[in-house]
Amino acid sequence: MTTLFHTLISRSLAIPPAQVERTIGLLEEGATIPFISRYRKEVTGGLDEVQISNIKDWYDKLTEMAKRKETILLSIEEQGKLTPELKKRIEESWDSTEIEDIYLPYKPKRVTRAGIARKKGLAPLAEIIMKQNERDLDTRIQAFLTDEVKDEKEALQGARDIIAEWVNEDEEARNAVRSSFRHTAIITSKVIKGKEEEGAKYKDYFECSEPLNRITSHRLLALRRGEAEGALRVGISPDTENCIDRLKRRFVKGRNASSEQVAEAVDDSFKRLLKPAIETEFSRLSKEKADEEAIRVFAGNLRQLLLAPPLGQKRVLGIDPGYRTGCKLVCLDAQGNLLHNEAIYPHPPQNEKGKAAAKVSQLVATYAIDAIAIGNGTASRETEQFIVHIQYSRNVQVFVVSENGASIYSASKTARDEFPEYDVTVRGAISIGRRLMDPLAELVKIDPKSIGVGQYQHDVDQPALKKSLDQTVESCVNLVGVNVNTASKHLLAYISGLGPALAQNIVDYRAAHGPFKTRKELMKVPRMGEKAFEQCAGFLRIQGGENPLDNSAVHPESYRIVACMAHDLSCSVEELIANKELKKKLNLGKYATGSTGMPTLLDIMEELDKPGRDPRQSIQAFSFDPDVKTIEDLKSGQELPGIVTNITNFGCFVDIGIKENGLVHISEMADRFISNPAEAVSIHQHVKVKVLSVDTARKRVQLSMKGLQ
Repeated sequence: MTTLFHTLISRSLAIPPAQVERTIGLLEEGATIPFISRYRKEVTGGLDEVQISNIKDWYDKLTEMAKRKETILLSIEEQGKLTPELKKRIEESWDSTEIEDIYLPYKPKRVTRAGIARKKGLAPLAEIIMKQNERDLDTRIQAFLTDEVKDEKEALQGARDIIAEWVNEDEEARNAVRSSFRHTAIITSKVIKGKEEEGAKYKDYFECSEPLNRITSHRLLALRRGEAEGALRVGISPDTENCIDRLKRRFVKGRNASSEQVAEAVDDSFKRLLKPAIETEFSRLSKEKADEEAIRVFAGNLRQLLLAPPLGQKRVLGIDPGYRTGCKLVCLDAQGNLLHNEAIYPHPPQNEKGKAAAKVSQLVATYAIDAIAIGNGTASRETEQFIVHIQYSRNVQVFVVSENGASIYSASKTARDEFPEYDVTVRGAISIGRRLMDPLAELVKIDPKSIGVGQYQHDVDQPALKKSLDQTVESCVNLVGVNVNTASKHLLAYISGLGPALAQNIVDYRAAHGPFKTRKELMKVPRMGEKAFEQCAGFLRIQGGENPLDNSAVHPESYRIVACMAHDLSCSVEELIANKELKKKLNLGKYATGSTGMPTLLDIMEELDKPGRDPRQSIQAFSFDPDVKTIEDLKSGQELPGIVTNITNFGCFVDIGIKENGLVHISEMADRFISNPAEAVSIHQHVKVKVLSVDTARKRVQLSMKGLQ
């Protein structure tokens, strides 16, 4: 079975069977996707995280299918109907739809019209009619009239019910209807009478019709959301006439009375059984496809957001802006620890600008603040303008930071555990300040669905979404690596091989024994076994430790190779790292072994050039147009600076400094044709946009990037 799986996966993913086999072997040994991708390139043939993840998904899918087939075979065998031919067909099929079609005639059913007719003894009559060679049907029917079957009409109805079920359970019939759905199905939506006002946001779908195979994922998800909220009635229909014609060509074999009954049964089977069943099937398949696309876009956006440029270890003043309740200020040290908090009231109704400015200036001087982070919510623009006009005694950078999810974090158990003595407003300001310092470290504490870079994230398959987003977070955390002596348990939990329990044990050990001095010391952490250490060690950094390689992505299993290189050059590991000319003298081929090939050796050399290098870009300051603060300030033709906040299949949303984000439709994103908005922009990218139109009533702003970049 395992070899068969390797072959099936290889064929589906176009990856050689040997690579598939070795990758599955590593996964079954407990290796994580980030570890395999980074440290087992020789074993997998250099497969990346996406390929390894696809192999795992396919392997899991085939394993589940194998279990389902066992259940089906057992069910048919218990009925005494499992023939060698039937068993062979089920065992050889790896198409879940085909397997379920084969099983359908044997699947235990609830009470059906056909079942009731069989109990009345009408199955032999249905067989006679189905053969369509009976010349005197009226006479034959008389033999089936009983106390339960009172007349000819009731007998024919029962026989047709049985035939309708046979038609429904026929594999070729189902595939014919599927084919029609696949090529001709139209998805329609209509507003439910009386719901026009309540469902106004679905106005574009009140009278909608388009081919199912061409509808975009975001439109389909919008339709399904409108249906779920009771505003829309949604249906999927194929070319009905074509379907029935194909079915009749298959089942109607003559022009006699029996043939007329079969034709009537075919009509009934299609309308009552086949069409609803296949419509449900295609409704599910189209939803799954739309979900996959929405999840893919969301995961891509999340990845960009998590890998956003960090300010780094600087002292930050975080500000959660507000009007009546004031602006909450927090001063954080370079590690993100809270040093001080208070509130100022520079905006109406208090208007204490002078007092507030003096306080901010004093805090910047007292706590040696390097940068100020302002949340982009209510009163953000006014607060930014207020802050940038204050005179400071030192050079201070000012940044506007996304607040998405900050309120979720500030009210969470995580925030309460971190800052039990402070209220949600202080916690929110801390989160804003920390997001500037290290977006990744702070955002891992928040449910990814609340970060604000998805679309219809509450409508898609939730387990599939969670799996994808967790995998994205895990990938980003391991790509960057974490400082084991400063990382929170939430960040450590995403490190390869750890999880929440071991992450907590590391934090507890650190609190009891002080900072880790070497990676080896991790083996002293309770429940840290050799396997867990192997998986996590390369992604954990120790700055200023005893071994310089502990602050790099070089795995401890490769330290001996680096030591051998240094020995051959008669220098220390520190000197090898610091001297590029020394590294050029190395003949890498000399250090290759059966388990360590050129991919690993090249990775080691790249890491020795820049040990512990953060793969994220450097942060850049940004300023909105000072004259634009509300939607009323916008005019068609204006050119404005903006920040990309979200990317969808149909375009991107841009923050131009007002409450409402503007939409750049995909057709307005570039002077050339693009099929995917991600080709043109990325999350947090600084862009220039032109205002095309402003709908103040619906709070919608249409933007363009054509000719501006």
